[in-house]
Order: sequence, then structure tokens, then C-alpha cells
Amino acid sequence: MKAGRRPDPFLWLTVFCSLSVVIFILFPLTEMIFQPSLQDLKETICDRDVLRSIWLSIFTSGIAAIISFIFGTPFAYLLARKDFFGKKLVESIIDLPVMIPHPVVGIAILGLAGKNHWLGHIMSNLGIRIMGSVTGIVIALTFVGMPFYINTAKAGFEAVPVRLENVARSLGASFTGTFLRVTLPLAWRSMLAGIIMCCARAISEFGAVIIVAYHPMVAPVMIYERFTAYGLKYSQPVAVWLIMVSLILFLLLRVVSISGKEQA
Repeated sequence: MKAGRRPDPFLWLTVFCSLSVVIFILFPLTEMIFQPSLQDLKETICDRDVLRSIWLSIFTSGIAAIISFIFGTPFAYLLARKDFFGKKLVESIIDLPVMIPHPVVGIAILGLAGKNHWLGHIMSNLGIRIMGSVTGIVIALTFVGMPFYINTAKAGFEAVPVRLENVARSLGASFTGTFLRVTLPLAWRSMLAGIIMCCARAISEFGAVIIVAYHPMVAPVMIYERFTAYGLKYSQPVAVWLIMVSLILFLLLRVVSISGKEQA
């Protein structure tokens, strides 16, 4: 009888590294979630300022996701279906908001919105205010969130066989009809996942927003403000509620992803 094979050391390495990563992520978050008492959490969620900041985060992130959907969908489809000179450069430009420090994003937006810039001058004449406004927050959140939507939607469009679109076109369907009747029904889960990812990324944004609009105060800025003014006791409960909102978004993302795999 052969002796049992000893476990490969690499297997133990993978288990150890996996546990280390999970603990690294979960330990500080679970500690923060369970440190505030239920009374602290209740008082925090009943605070009108906290509610206003959380709803403002959800609202502006939702608007940013809608804008990304409207403008990013045709762009993602173009990138998925066409090869052209400079495509890699364009794809790199799309990913720039993910890579650059986000306070730089806020500074760049304010640079365009200043009265000394021609665009800022036009916006000023039209009564459009960027600094310290909901409009400025939405612009900042769209800037940082749109790459997540475009890349996810692009992957969804690439997964749709081109031959199905060609068949529809050969049967007389227009370009728009083919997209709406063939491509969209097959790629909508990726598009929805992209919307959720865009919204989740936007709702957590701090660096760009604090430069563009300290007020009105979104939830990440309120957490920072309460931490610097009052310390952990008053900032942790707000952070816990924001984590709950983010968790709901990622649960939705997982549901969409799992249902997509089951359909496939």
C-alpha cells in the first residue's frame, strides 16, 4: 500500500497567503464596525446632518453613474468593436482617473472652472457654479467613476459574438435596432455591473471632492471632518453606515455577476 502523498508546500503557501489577505482586509473593518455601540449607531443615523451627507453621497453617485451610462455606453461599444490607430492610447487615457492622485483631479477641475479660464468664464456667465456645489461634486464623481463603467461595459460587449450582430444586420436590422435587440439584451448584466461599480467607486470618493466642494458635505468628507474635530468616537459610526451602503452595492454586484454566470 502506497503511503499518502505529503501536501505540497506551495499549497500551504497559498492557504497562508489567502488567509493573510482576508484577515488584513476584514480585521480593521470588523473592529471598526463593532466598536461603536448600537446606541451610537442609532443616534448617528438619526442625526439630520449625517442623513443629509449619506443621501447626498448616494444621490450624486447615482447621477454620476447615469452620466457614465449615457456617455460611456456608446464609447465602450466603439472600443469593443473597432480597432483604430491610437486605441491603446485612448484606453490608457480612460484609465488615467484610476491612476492619478485624486486631489489632482479636484485641482484640475477647479482650474477649468476658474473665471480666468475661458470655460470657467462661460459657466460663470451661465450661472453654473462648480466650487462648493452639487454640480462640482457630480463632475468629480463622474470623473473618477466613469472608467469603471466603460471598462466593465466594454468587456460585456466583447463577450457578445459579432456573428449575431452580423446576422441581424443581414436580415435588414439597422445598426440601432441590432444594438437594442441583440447586443443590449446579451450585455445588459455587464452594463448594470458597470453602473454599480461606478456608483460604488463614486460614493467612496474623498480626495477630489474635498478640493472641489467641502460643502455641501458628502459622507466621506463628513467622516474626515468629524475625525479631525472630534476623534474616532464621532467619526466611526458615520463610517459604519457608509460601509453598510457600500456593502449593499457590492452585494448587488455579486448577485448580478452570479446571475450572469448562471445564464451563460
